[in-house]
Amino acid sequence: MSDSDGSGGRRGALIGLLVAAVMLALGLWLAHALTASSKMQDCLMSGRTNCNVIEPAR
Repeated sequence: MSDSDGSGGRRGALIGLLVAAVMLALGLWLAHALTASSKMQDCLMSGRTNCNVIEPAR
């Protein structure tokens, strides 16, 4: 049951690489979301009332 051309090993490696890339992307998104939430909480806990993020017009 072994593949003579080794495509099964390549397929497994590509699936592993895809899973790792998805996990990395989710980790970066989660870190960004937690940082933004932490900054908002810090602002609110300091007693400020104008903690909304203002994006500059382009």
